[in-house]
Amino acid sequence: MPASHFGEHVTIDGYGGAPELLDSEKTVSSCFDELCTLLGMRQLINPVVISAPDNHLKDPGGWSGFVIIAESHISIHTFPRRRFLTADIYSCKNGLDQESIQDFFKQKFQLASIETNFIKRGLAYPDHNLL
Repeated sequence: MPASHFGEHVTIDGYGGAPELLDSEKTVSSCFDELCTLLGMRQLINPVVISAPDNHLKDPGGWSGFVIIAESHISIHTFPRRRFLTADIYSCKNGLDQESIQDFFKQKFQLASIETNFIKRGLAYPDHNLL
């Protein structure tokens, strides 16, 4: 049986954010460099941030972005008209500092409240190569 898990996945749902920050391509884009520095992660590509249009259902549009990192990926989606954002930080680097991640998003988007989920991934990840 493996001694540890493969990686960790932190999800952030932020409420009551500042609409002007949630609707800023520059603010969303800067998150990727800042988070990678904060968490000691290495980017494999430049971050991609695009304007996501209103789908006239439950998604009123905003900004969506991601970066592939050596350790896995980070994604962010904002919904300025709902004052909401959702983000995923997934890493094979164990020991993610959840409090720092929460504080980062609270400050960056002036969030009133945050929901966080933490998932240990790959609980049965083999300790050695199988082939």
